[in-house]
Amino acid sequence: MIVVLGGSGYVGSSIVNLLASRGKEVRVLSRKDCNYYDPASLGDAIGNADFVINAAGYTGRPNVDACELHKHECLMGNAVLPGVVKEVCATKKLPWIQISSGCIYTGTRDDGTGFTELDPPNFSFRYNNCSFYSGTKALGEEVLADAEDCYILRLRIPFENLDNPRNYLTKLLRYQRLLRATNSLTFLDEFAESCLHCAENRPETGIYNVTNTGYVTTDEVVERLKTHGITDKEFQFFDSEEEFMQTAAKAARSNCVMNNQKAIAAGFPLSEVHEALDKAMANWMPEAAATGAK
Repeated sequence: MIVVLGGSGYVGSSIVNLLASRGKEVRVLSRKDCNYYDPASLGDAIGNADFVINAAGYTGRPNVDACELHKHECLMGNAVLPGVVKEVCATKKLPWIQISSGCIYTGTRDDGTGFTELDPPNFSFRYNNCSFYSGTKALGEEVLADAEDCYILRLRIPFENLDNPRNYLTKLLRYQRLLRATNSLTFLDEFAESCLHCAENRPETGIYNVTNTGYVTTDEVVERLKTHGITDKEFQFFDSEEEFMQTAAKAARSNCVMNNQKAIAAGFPLSEVHEALDKAMANWMPEAAATGAK
């Protein structure tokens, strides 16, 4: 049995739906079922599971700016909870997944290539003027530095074919003005498949950048949205990142490129980013249809 913490959230529900569709015995463990922050309560609730996936955390709604206003919840969900899950899984000798984020990086490596799992975070409380969200996600990884039998899977700007306020593509469609940036992205369907890959095939444990191969610019994504007939909107852009920060954001944003070759070598099912975007857009389900599909 696979237990999923935070299984009703955006990423967690995608994982749960995939596991169920593949005939896996899966149980969603919510905060209503136990005290996430009490090892005894959490351990009792996990029971005799074979594998645990921690998809719980705090991202803020509608975006990470909310984390600047709810720092206690953000710190507890992203930095404290991973340590509790670590303690419980170590006691029960359970393999498990911690869902982390590529938002602990900004930019590229000095040579212009994507960050690897060996690169220390450069967008954290220790480096640069990070958002509170990014800082707590980096702390969460530090807490797990000596974790045993643990997969730390970093996703980055998730997208899918279902219209959803948490979907990167939906956000682009709904924002009045956009920031031009270059980023790695994660096709949510393939991220869920990657979680299943870890549970079934047990590659070497450790940190993995679970992003699609390559990177993409904001302009490329919006042009694809038009090409696929999803919108005919004339997108407006901020003149600069400085204007964006001064007029539209409370927290600094992570825009970064990540290297996924370790995950590819370990058999993670990750396609090229432009191909993944085309696949999602070709099967786009507008809001009404997407709501019915959930």
